[in-house]
Amino acid sequence: MSKNLVIGGLLAAVSALGPLAAPAHAATSRTATQAASTHAFTQTAPAQTTTASATRTRSAAAPLIHWGPVRSRAGHRGYAKADVWITRFSAETFVVSGSLHDRDAHGGHCAYVRARFHYIGGGTGWALPRTTCAPRSTFRLSSDGQIKRVDVKVCVVDRARRATLNCHSDAITPGIIANWPQ
Repeated sequence: MSKNLVIGGLLAAVSALGPLAAPAHAATSRTATQAASTHAFTQTAPAQTTTASATRTRSAAAPLIHWGPVRSRAGHRGYAKADVWITRFSAETFVVSGSLHDRDAHGGHCAYVRARFHYIGGGTGWALPRTTCAPRSTFRLSSDGQIKRVDVKVCVVDRARRATLNCHSDAITPGIIANWPQ
């Protein structure tokens, strides 16, 4: 419910009941509006707190798994590297995140990362790619549902030609990470 709708409803209730329900200091409409907005805030604040604590609980319950670095093949003047973290494969939405590093000295070349998700129900889908020309940048790629495999692809991208160069992919499956130490 929007804040304006709550305020409008409270003002209508105060004006309908007249001076019996309104306190003496609420004689001006400005004071009534301020009181209504304060009341609306106190009504919505516990819900926001509950949502924030639920988010913290979910993130604390499902720690990320550090896959490690995925590096493109070396080119004529450098490479791209991604330090990859993943969620558990049982997650409703699978997330590949981490930091992307541009290690190519050529001015027109940048680092590029992309993920291809293989869904449990069949089919595949690509996440939108992330690129950076900075020495370090963060990225987050997420699926549209539960998956059984993800391919993380790291490349050097040539911006002038709009082409990816020296690509390397790591296939990550639940079987590979099943016996990793916790």
